[in-house]
Amino acid sequence: MSEPLLVHRPVDGVVLLTLALPERRNAMTAALTEAWSKTLDEIIADPGVRAVVVTGQGRAFCAGGDLDWVDPRTNGEFGTDRLRAKMLAFYRTWLKIRSVEVPTIAAVNGAAVGAGLCLALACDLRYASADATFRAPFTRLGMHPGMAATRLLPDVVGMVRARELIFTNRTVAAQEAAAIGLVNAVVPAADLVATAVDIAIQIAAAAPVATRLAKVALNGGADDLEQVLQWEALAQATTMANGEAAEGIQAQLDRRPPLFASRSPAVTG
Repeated sequence: MSEPLLVHRPVDGVVLLTLALPERRNAMTAALTEAWSKTLDEIIADPGVRAVVVTGQGRAFCAGGDLDWVDPRTNGEFGTDRLRAKMLAFYRTWLKIRSVEVPTIAAVNGAAVGAGLCLALACDLRYASADATFRAPFTRLGMHPGMAATRLLPDVVGMVRARELIFTNRTVAAQEAAAIGLVNAVVPAADLVATAVDIAIQIAAAAPVATRLAKVALNGGADDLEQVLQWEALAQATTMANGEAAEGIQAQLDRRPPLFASRSPAVTG
């Protein structure tokens, strides 16, 4: 039996994860969910990782939760409490991508549906092939949105557009997705993964601690300017004291690429 999740390291510091169930449109089956959980735990524990790319195999990025798994007709013996516990475990497993301290990139190669859309939204950056599509069909399926859809989608496209997409369940094509900020750019399908990996390589070449601290700040959601200033003063002082800023400035003076340490400590915020 082939592996449901492929793990590749194209260059030092960059991890490429490929959802590899094309015959199921990369739906989040129990086997794929288990493999995802184990792999994400390994990535989170590896200080040598500097960027992560997620994509799908075949014509879909991810069709969302496996319908056999979420279908209430096959879970009829579960009450609300047991179903809630089951869904929470599922959400938390797939949203481990949010716990990765380095930048994450979704290379959306096809349909991103439901929880699959949420997986793409949970990444820091998103690039789409020209034939990629995005859809939140929860209410059409008779379900409340899940996997943080009601938080992740407004964060990316704004509340007004998020309401429309959740209430109407309509499909968003790649070009519209770029226009509303759902993705960073649309890329020819043949170049999609290579483009995402190239961006990951650019990220991996930057100072690792500075990048991790910047991600903490960007994900922090602090509304108070003073809190932002306090964090930035501490984080910038850290990178000035740990040698990264010295190397970056010297490289600028020498007109050469900076050579940052190959490994970096974990950062928590």
